[in-house]
Formats: sequence, structure tokens, C-alpha cells
Amino acid sequence: MTIRLCLCADDFGLDAGVNAAIRALAEVGRLQATGVLVGAPAWRRERDWLRTAGAYGLEVGLHLDFTEVPLTPGARQPLGRLIAQCYAGRLEVARVRAEIQAQLAAFEDGLGRPPAFVDGHQHVHQLPVIRSALLETLQQRYPPAARPWLRRTAVRWPAVWVAGPRAAAKASLIAALGARGLAAAARRQGFAQNQALLGVYGFDAEPARYAALLRGWLAAARDGDLLMCHPGDGARDALASARQAEFAALAAPELDGWLAQTQIRLQPMRTILAV
Repeated sequence: MTIRLCLCADDFGLDAGVNAAIRALAEVGRLQATGVLVGAPAWRRERDWLRTAGAYGLEVGLHLDFTEVPLTPGARQPLGRLIAQCYAGRLEVARVRAEIQAQLAAFEDGLGRPPAFVDGHQHVHQLPVIRSALLETLQQRYPPAARPWLRRTAVRWPAVWVAGPRAAAKASLIAALGARGLAAAARRQGFAQNQALLGVYGFDAEPARYAALLRGWLAAARDGDLLMCHPGDGARDALASARQAEFAALAAPELDGWLAQTQIRLQPMRTILAV
């Protein structure tokens, strides 16, 4: 049986190297989604391309950000502090809502349409306080037919073990921080989500190792899963070497054979969720 899988690249707009890799992969059908950091300056240079990216079957979504380059004064926080404040209920809801609205407005202003999906930089979209404000804002802003799907960070065994025990622990922690809470709220309020999230590892793999991880995730994938990636070609951030390794594996001709062996069809998530 054919397995439908969406391959989503995070961090579009972070820098020119990330943009170049995502664009190259999308144009040859290796990506079906990308999440945009609207606070990063490099995304604006690619707005014209993003507006037409649907021609390549690419869904463009909002990579909601509170830890890298948010838009409103005082919104940026280290991830650990943000998590602690969310769970302690100490984040000011009005400020959270204002940041979400600002990022949605920037996305709409740049592309002339709502995001196809919303996920979170470092998965912040699923945290308490943020997830409630996000769902409320999306409901108010968009009619049901235009509402984005939301990334679910749920793990599935044995897929979570592909990258080893440390990566399994990392993926499980990510899911524990909000996957169930967001999924329950999304069901109540009518927002669609992917099934499991694949692709978590320590950003420490060289090209051959990442290619092996990719093959493992493909072998473990199930229908409706989302495989996240972080490719880059000449990126300049702390993940630059990992991004280059991911780009090499995702661009490799061998990927077509791996997909055929695992009976996977890469497909935009919205088309998977619509059936």
C-alpha cells in the first residue's frame, strides 16, 4: 500500500543559504512544504518565488517564532525560559496574541494569502498559553475553509529510534511538551494535523550518516506522517554543517529509489488530510 508522506523544510528566510537549498529541492519535487520565519530579513527577498511555489506542489506556512527573530518588542526569549514561563502561566497572553497576529499579518502582507499551515520554530506553537492564543487567533482570523493545518509532534515507535536513544529521548521530550494538548484542542476546534513527526536527531550527522537516517525514517513512515528537515547550502548559522548534510541527502538521485522501495509518495499535507 502506498504511504503518503509530506516532507517539510523549516526555517525559510533564515539566510540566503537556507533559502537556496529549499528552493532547489522544491523545484525538483523533493519538498512539499516549508515554514517561513517572517521576522528574518532573507524571506522578503524570496517573496515573489514563494507566491508561485504552489506550481511545484509546495505548501508555504508560518514557522511561528518566539526565540529567534519575533516581530514585537520583548517577545524574544531563550527557549528554556519560554517553556518555563508557559508552564508556569507567566506569559502575558495579550503580548503572545499580539506577536502571533503580527507574524500572521506579515505573512499575509508578503504573500497575499493565509499560511497553508502553522508550526513552530523549536516547536513553540504547541506550548501552553501559546497554543491557546494561536488557536483563538486562527479561528477569529480565518473562516473554516481557509484555516491552516497544524504540525503535530507526536512520536511513533519504532520510528523514534531511527537516530538512536538520545534522539529518541529528544523527540519524546518535544512531544511531551505539548503534542497531546495541542491535538486535543485542535480536534475540538476543527483544525487538521499530521500523524507522527519524523526527522528528529541531534543535528550532528555528516552526509552519509544523515542519508542513513533518512532511509530509516522513510522505512518507518506511515500514511499521513510529516518528515521535517532543515536543509541549507552555504548557510551561516550554528547548524550550517548539518544543513549541508541534509541538503546533500535530500538532493541525491538515490532518494527516488529509496521512496520506491518503501512505497512512499511525497505529497502536500493538505491533500493527504483532505481525503
